[in-house]
Amino acid sequence: MDDHNKLYVIAKIYIENRLLQEQKLAEDDISSESFIEISKQISDASNTVDLAKKYIHNCDNLSNLKQEISDNTDEEMQELYDAEYQKLLQEESKYRDKFLLSLTPENQEHTHKSVILEVRGTTGGDEAALFANDLFNMYRKYAEKRKWKFEVLNTTYNGLGGIKEAIVEIIGQNVFTELKYESGVHRVQRVPETESSGRLHTSAATVAVLPEAKDVDIHINDKDIRIDVFRSSGPGGQSVNTTDSAVRITHIPTGIVVSQQDEKSQHKNKSKALKVLRARLYEIERNKLNKSRSSIRKQQVGSGDRSERIRTYNFPQGRITDHRINFTLYKINSFIKEGNLDDMIDELIKFENKLLLDDILKKNETKLK
Repeated sequence: MDDHNKLYVIAKIYIENRLLQEQKLAEDDISSESFIEISKQISDASNTVDLAKKYIHNCDNLSNLKQEISDNTDEEMQELYDAEYQKLLQEESKYRDKFLLSLTPENQEHTHKSVILEVRGTTGGDEAALFANDLFNMYRKYAEKRKWKFEVLNTTYNGLGGIKEAIVEIIGQNVFTELKYESGVHRVQRVPETESSGRLHTSAATVAVLPEAKDVDIHINDKDIRIDVFRSSGPGGQSVNTTDSAVRITHIPTGIVVSQQDEKSQHKNKSKALKVLRARLYEIERNKLNKSRSSIRKQQVGSGDRSERIRTYNFPQGRITDHRINFTLYKINSFIKEGNLDDMIDELIKFENKLLLDDILKKNETKLK
């Protein structure tokens, strides 16, 4: 049995397991504990099962079309068959990749989660802040294309309109699955708007993508945090509020500090700050868990560490290069200004899937005999 057929069988197993779970839920004598447990299993695997169905459907359509092509003797029909075959082949490949990714524990856990996206200008002063603003707008455009909700939690600007720090919440299907590859250091090479002599500068911004944590994921004890309030300030430090509405929360055990000042309400700023703090604490726990899943870590693209240099944006050459997979695109304006990240994300998914497939087939070896 080749890898394609093995994955087809695994998809069938997931669909059959779903039917068995639904039958158990319909049993008259099912206990409340079992009902809750099975319902959670169904919910957690819903995305994987949906993708398994789409993958199976496309595989079956492709197989049927192959049979029609082999039976066909009409040359005029051949072109139509060829066009349809290529279309189905692309669909099959797309759902194969998505189904594969959904099989990893990390993606299963975070499929339905929103994410906290953090962008910061780092090396390069004002130019780094301007580049961070470009990345911020790039992700906003991509979220709009994907019909995700993009809610700004906090932004700190410099005097030139660049971003020192931006924190946003992005809500939608498969947000983490697609955006997780963006965590790391993004480097830009270009002539800054602030450069009068036309010299090429290199600067950088960091991006962190954190699955949002709910109270059930991370519980924060009141005794572990210190909350300070202060007046909000705009660019240049001027006060933008006459009341102490801005909030700074310090998590004493870890030393993590989160500040929020975008809202006029102290209560809303506190709520947003706690949301970001939970996400950062959850990220610490997630990294610990991933280290224990050594086989899974080997199958992931990069470390996901915000200190890892992942991508270079070279404006004079018009290219974006992802260093983790050695992949280059020559459409920098479309990529940054219009948020057309699909080709890059698709390549990252394909690369990770190549690593994942062998591991998944190995784990399901007994089911495939």
